[in-house]
Amino acid sequence: MAENGSVPASPSGGRATPPRILPWLLMYTVGRLSIAAALVLILWLVGLDFWSGLLFGLLLSMPVSYLLLRPSRERLNESLAARAVARRAAKEDLRSRLSGTE
Repeated sequence: MAENGSVPASPSGGRATPPRILPWLLMYTVGRLSIAAALVLILWLVGLDFWSGLLFGLLLSMPVSYLLLRPSRERLNESLAARAVARRAAKEDLRSRLSGTE
């Protein structure tokens, strides 16, 4: 954050641009779907019937995804938090400009 504590600053001193969310969101979503599909397929190959394999595969994919996708989940959370800070700063800036108390 900048010295005044409200507006994030870039290394060049201007207003910081928030990080992109879409690449991390896509990577996390594709990872979750891939893990679920792989587990369902493995359970079907082991011999479970359609519905049991689907149910257990989806249930098992939750903790496996939690462990395997931790880095991309953390990056996604950091990006979302940075965008929230930038939006809050822009909102405060707009309010101060509209009220004339710059």
